[in-house]
Amino acid sequence: MNSHFLALHDFNEIELYGMLTFALELKDKQKKRIPHRYLDGKTVALIFEKSSTRTRVSFEVGVFQLGGHGLFISSADSQMGRGEPVKDTARVMSRYCEGVMIRTFGQDIVEEFARYSSVPVINGLTDLFHPCQIMADIMTVIEHKRTYEGLKFAWVGDGNNMANTWIEAAAIFGFDLALACPKGYEPDQQVMAWAEAKAPGRITLTTDPKEAVKDADVINTDVWASMGQEAEQKKREKDFAGYCLDDSLLALAKPDSLVLHCLPAHRGEEISDSVIEGKNSVVWDEAENRLHIQKAIMATLIK
Repeated sequence: MNSHFLALHDFNEIELYGMLTFALELKDKQKKRIPHRYLDGKTVALIFEKSSTRTRVSFEVGVFQLGGHGLFISSADSQMGRGEPVKDTARVMSRYCEGVMIRTFGQDIVEEFARYSSVPVINGLTDLFHPCQIMADIMTVIEHKRTYEGLKFAWVGDGNNMANTWIEAAAIFGFDLALACPKGYEPDQQVMAWAEAKAPGRITLTTDPKEAVKDADVINTDVWASMGQEAEQKKREKDFAGYCLDDSLLALAKPDSLVLHCLPAHRGEEISDSVIEGKNSVVWDEAENRLHIQKAIMATLIK
């Protein structure tokens, strides 16, 4: 198994499914207050070049529940924020800590960090991929549907890091994925090409949200302007007209479909208040599961 967790394509279905089942076990242990100190006495550096709520809290709490110590480091608190080479920081952190989580901009940054790190590195988010979030999402689907096999997944919105990672997941786990993205906001072409080569015909791309959502078992969406794109907000609101996951769009999916959103949500933009608060929404289970899947990933990789 790969020693780092940088993207889903670094693993096969068996390895990822093992982490998912482990996460479900850890969640059960947490509910029953059964100790699971897999990181007893270990320190995990949590490096944030992008701000966060769920990623920071879930990783800090997760390390603590595993018996370790999570060390929060922001750009303002480190020399990386002042231009120290990534490879220098990586080599030093490896001497101090047993693992590193990094949430940053370019995928090349986490890959360079991992290349020079002698301890496991976990991708907490980049502009290209968000693997921890998608693993939490699939865990949530397993809890509510018992399986991901034979289900139709739909993505509505920007072809961003979430969409890219869903594409990887569909190719690896073998489920059908329909993406609806406005023209000019398509997912990464290299990711699409990789997925099509690995799982031909599993992934479809359209500009019509109704087509993507029709008969879907799981629907996922995200904000139209991600972190760093705030200046494009007004333009994106115009370009994404008709892409709001509201009651009329949800009605095209299966009656027992699940609604996912990685949060934070801009209610009234990419998702309506009635949908995120409705009976199909499993958004809060999804948010909780960030904690459990990340504990499973850390306990699997950090020795």
